[in-house]
Amino acid sequence: MDASAAEAYFHQQMPLTKAMGLRVESCDADHIELSAPLELNHNHLGTAFGGSLAALATSAGYGMLWTILQDPSFHLVIRNSSLTYHRPVRGPIRAICRRPDEAPLAEFQSTLAAKGRARIDCEVHIEENGERALTFIGTFVAIR
Repeated sequence: MDASAAEAYFHQQMPLTKAMGLRVESCDADHIELSAPLELNHNHLGTAFGGSLAALATSAGYGMLWTILQDPSFHLVIRNSSLTYHRPVRGPIRAICRRPDEAPLAEFQSTLAAKGRARIDCEVHIEENGERALTFIGTFVAIR
């Protein structure tokens, strides 16, 4: 799936992403990189709103798994997540999710094929100027 098709999918399926100004910068089998402008996602201090950071990170994890599955008969949902805020974001927001390691991914795909339902963890980093600002770990569930 190319970046423009992924971006259109986000905006169609999750209207919040359009309001946030979410952009898919790159998307392939190994990673997804999303961005959003600070102007649409700031708090009263002029830094990125924590809820926007959480939404962008959740979207990146979702997008990575959607890219891997590429099967509209499955629905992806977030089961739980944890976020660690390391530092404020004062500029454009950039979220990166890399493909999960092969062992958990193989178990996820095997369980999904056998039971029609499986879960997997994804890790997302939000970075600014090469420094980590947020670490998100989310458990996503795929259901047929």
